[in-house]
Amino acid sequence: MKKILVVFTLLFAFFAQAQYSISGTFTPASNYKYLLAYKLKPGSQSFVANTTIKDGKFTLQIPENAQTGMYRLVYAVPQDEFYFDVIYSGKEDVVLAFDTAKGVSFSSSKENKIMTSYFQSIGSLVEQLVNFYIEGNSDKNEFRNCTDQLRTTQEAYEKQSENLMVQNFILANRPYIPSKYEAVHDYITHKKEHYFDHLKVDNNVLQASDFLTDKLKNYVFTALPAEPVSSEETEKIIQNNIKKVNTKLAPAVDAYKFDVFYKLWKMSTSGGLNTTTDFIYDTYLKSLASASSDPNKAQELASQHRLRIGAKAPELEWKTGSVQKKLSSLQGAENYLLVFWSSTCSHCLKELPALHKELKAYSSVKVIAVGLEDDTATWLPESSKLPNFEHAIALGRWESKYAQTYDIHKTPTYFLLDSDKRIIAKPESDKEVVELLKK
Repeated sequence: MKKILVVFTLLFAFFAQAQYSISGTFTPASNYKYLLAYKLKPGSQSFVANTTIKDGKFTLQIPENAQTGMYRLVYAVPQDEFYFDVIYSGKEDVVLAFDTAKGVSFSSSKENKIMTSYFQSIGSLVEQLVNFYIEGNSDKNEFRNCTDQLRTTQEAYEKQSENLMVQNFILANRPYIPSKYEAVHDYITHKKEHYFDHLKVDNNVLQASDFLTDKLKNYVFTALPAEPVSSEETEKIIQNNIKKVNTKLAPAVDAYKFDVFYKLWKMSTSGGLNTTTDFIYDTYLKSLASASSDPNKAQELASQHRLRIGAKAPELEWKTGSVQKKLSSLQGAENYLLVFWSSTCSHCLKELPALHKELKAYSSVKVIAVGLEDDTATWLPESSKLPNFEHAIALGRWESKYAQTYDIHKTPTYFLLDSDKRIIAKPESDKEVVELLKK
């Protein structure tokens, strides 16, 4: 019996030691209430555990059978904005401190401490080399000192991280280091040529992190010529960079490819690169959307692309008397305002008359008001009170063609267009419409 108890005790001790935790503090304490942990996978994530944050302190017990890899800790909504990632090796506890102003730091966890230290050190040294060029410096001894420091530091961290998960990142992040002095133009050319020398795009650890997608985004939007080029030429170069990324992604699963191209699409959209945005969507995203872990992503993405800032507003058609009209055929206005409303919506009956009155001072603005209606009974008398607006009706309300095309879920909904009918803003109210027109 004693032997059985000893064996049981040893087994219990082994399994107890095999369960590790992520713990630490959040500052300021009053801002944080909960923490969710997700295991990251290429193109997806799965929930692992959650805990409360009490008085700024938390302990998150990681299940014994949890897989090693990258974990995402979410502390607020929206989840894709309020998070940070940690390495979980299954061999150590992770103790950290998160500060709203300073971000995350680690007091315990060899993996994560090396990760933080490496990127701070190597980032500073790369910046030093870049500043050498920015300052127009040509001192070869100083250049050699910069590159020697960079090489020595990189090699030291590669040695320090042997047999650790963090080495995946350190090896993949090895920067281009010239073997001898070269002028800035050559440095930029060679840096682009050697960008993927160490970046293993098919590495699952890298795919399950922001690191790899950030590196790919950086290549697409910053691997550009040193000399100034036109905006059209810049977009062509960016699109060629995207094609290069696509070839490198060949071994990756479609779910991960979708994730990469979706993030490139978002950056292109926010940068106002309309041609590139269309290129990414039409060439890659449209066909990859079905591979997303979100079953509704294809429809959601199509709507996002169609209604993004900078996109041509989808076509609208209506009749004024016997005259057939189209949004695309309208001319002579500096701005067009689309208003989706309903004659049975109390907010609409308050906002639209006020907007009608305000816009009398803006002769360069043309308004197309689309009524989402079941019938014309109330729409006819209410729309007649707004004679300066063009009026279209979409029977079927939320299920109507235009409600679907413009993804309308509430009334009133506004789209402000420029003279070319491109969407430039999505105001939340009549007052915001007027404020935008005043600028």
